[in-house]
Amino acid sequence: MARILVFGEALVDLVGDPGGRRFRADPGGSPANVAVGLGRLGNAVTLVTGLGDDAFGRLVTGHLTASGVTPDVRPAPFTPLAVVSVDDQGVPSYDFALSWTPSAPAMPPDTAVLCTGSLAAALAEGPVEAAMAGAPAVAYDPNIRPPLLGDRASERRRVERQVALSDVVKASDEDLAWLYPGADPVEIAHRWRRLGPALVAVTRGPRGCVAVTAAGQVERPAPPVEVADTVGAGDAFMSGLLSALLAAGLLDPARRADLAQAGATALSAPLATALASAAITCARPGADPPTGEELKTFL
Repeated sequence: MARILVFGEALVDLVGDPGGRRFRADPGGSPANVAVGLGRLGNAVTLVTGLGDDAFGRLVTGHLTASGVTPDVRPAPFTPLAVVSVDDQGVPSYDFALSWTPSAPAMPPDTAVLCTGSLAAALAEGPVEAAMAGAPAVAYDPNIRPPLLGDRASERRRVERQVALSDVVKASDEDLAWLYPGADPVEIAHRWRRLGPALVAVTRGPRGCVAVTAAGQVERPAPPVEVADTVGAGDAFMSGLLSALLAAGLLDPARRADLAQAGATALSAPLATALASAAITCARPGADPPTGEELKTFL
């Protein structure tokens, strides 16, 4: 079975009750959430990350293993933390305590796709970009976290450089609004596609998503769901999308031209899978992506 290598942060989300002083500890981190989603959907997936030799690190490792992920853990002084505040609409904001300095991972011979992005791509761009350049195919989510970033102009340059190294790019409309204030997110997706990716997908919350290829753009609505919160929804979208593209053979480097020319028919199942994965995650608290059986039942 082809393997997906996910490279990036795993951490513990400390999720507080609105206005309260108690916090729930949930395993998280955008790349780790993607890896968990992929593992639960039956894919062979390895997460290269950094964790401390502490209780939180053991919590994260147990969570990964239980979800079918092979952890490739590099030692860190402590397990990274994100303090998550969720507003009345279920939308999270984050404060971080980080400790990991990553180095580019070796690429196992059965690797089909490297998936990366988020904090690792912003704070360790050298190792991340070296890994991207050496991978057979690359999936990338910038997952913008403004409190940890520099000025917009330098971050735009970094993100566009990493987009150009990618085959599949997923970004939220919120990511694009921060990077390009006032711009149309779909127009930015078209611009990014011309930098090199075969597929650029923009998630738009309850309005679904838009996918852009050389064949044009495909819009799909989000399934209706009662939202608990949106923590991990974008990561679930990415894991669902990659799982379906891999199953369809569209992440094979020999079929890159097919992915680049994919239209509504070819993207129907991948986008439905991605949106359903996100919807299921929104319907329950925290980053809790679906299993393959849950996804099949939902669809």
